[in-house]
Amino acid sequence: MRARVLAIGRHLVAQGCSLIVVACNTATAAAVAAFRELLPGLPVVGVEPGVKPAAMASRSGRIAVLATLSTTRSKRLAELIRQHASAVQVDVVACDGWASRVETLHLDDPDFAAEARQHLAPLLAAGADQIVLGCTHYTFLRPVLEPLVANRATLVDVADAVARQCVRLAGAGTSSGGRLALFATAHPERLQAALPVLGLGRLCDRQTQAARLAVTLM
Repeated sequence: MRARVLAIGRHLVAQGCSLIVVACNTATAAAVAAFRELLPGLPVVGVEPGVKPAAMASRSGRIAVLATLSTTRSKRLAELIRQHASAVQVDVVACDGWASRVETLHLDDPDFAAEARQHLAPLLAAGADQIVLGCTHYTFLRPVLEPLVANRATLVDVADAVARQCVRLAGAGTSSGGRLALFATAHPERLQAALPVLGLGRLCDRQTQAARLAVTLM
């Protein structure tokens, strides 16, 4: 994982990027420190589960973290909980296959709603009032998850906080009108086709060209 993240970082710098977001909890834990050492002076924003804001916002004193198996087992998540959530009860749940479901665009499968309900029902019954989306893929599952938590809990997503940090680091001249280039390590046509399905169709108008293969990373 570390070598892969660093290779991607070098590729992005070669493409002219002046700020990089490591938009994956697992990759952040594995390599963001090495990334910053490799590229001193380049702003690098990591992404980690929103344990701190969830713990601060909880009124019931119980929160939950939904994450990939690798993240649930990571030392970094354990450290986040120790640092920021020692005063609340934290339930950590591995959601096997959820990230793959997003990548394969199986978002509205009735079986997933049933599976998600099985994960969430005991957490809600136990009193968790903040549910942390501990994987960046899970944002795209909100249309299924939100009705299941209804008014009983809040889904905690760090996407907005990461965006604000990027704007702060990029400076006052930041504009939302930039052009967009998409690279994939395999099957760029699938990435391109996924945009409208994931609600990102508006990005197509900003692309300099269709998603393409990052050959240097293969």
